[in-house]
Amino acid sequence: MSDIALIDSPFQNALSAALGDLPHGLVYAKDEWTLTVSAGAYYNVMATLSKAQGLQFEQLIDLCGVDYQDYAGVADFPARFGVVVHLLSVSLNQRLRVRVFAEDDGFPCVASVSSIWASAAWFEREAFDLFGVMFDGHDDLRRILTDYGFVGHPFRKDFPISGHVEMRYDAERQRVIYEPVSIEPRENTPRIVREDNYGGLH
Repeated sequence: MSDIALIDSPFQNALSAALGDLPHGLVYAKDEWTLTVSAGAYYNVMATLSKAQGLQFEQLIDLCGVDYQDYAGVADFPARFGVVVHLLSVSLNQRLRVRVFAEDDGFPCVASVSSIWASAAWFEREAFDLFGVMFDGHDDLRRILTDYGFVGHPFRKDFPISGHVEMRYDAERQRVIYEPVSIEPRENTPRIVREDNYGGLH
């Protein structure tokens, strides 16, 4: 069921006509359109947006993962992990934000749109690397910013600030080695908000 009860505009009408019965919700706020789609309809919606008359989003200009840990299950946030995409139609001079939520928090996965927009390939690798979101159909889904031995996904909100492992070059072994983190956690509290006996100081 579509959820479009906003303002009457040619762009809104073009979206309604193109998406038809595909499940979606559309919001217009702060001069921007945001389209929310289900994970199951995501690929078909994106393929339609790229070619449909009155839409013609030729370019994917950004794609990122999002961790909605503190909001998951509340109001407009049905799951913890989502993907947000920004599309641009050069020919029609219009933009659209698309949001999709992964259905399984334990194994977040949505379809890859790299076959529609080649520019999505590296963005999806980044979202996989940093948030652990899988992209079904991506032909080269591997880490892009962290190293191959990295453990976990550092942009998840429950990822420890110190990380899990550290790496260094070992001159004797003549290679990079990975070891458990040896950094002692410490509290950095600005002096202006410290208690009088902070750190045992009097």
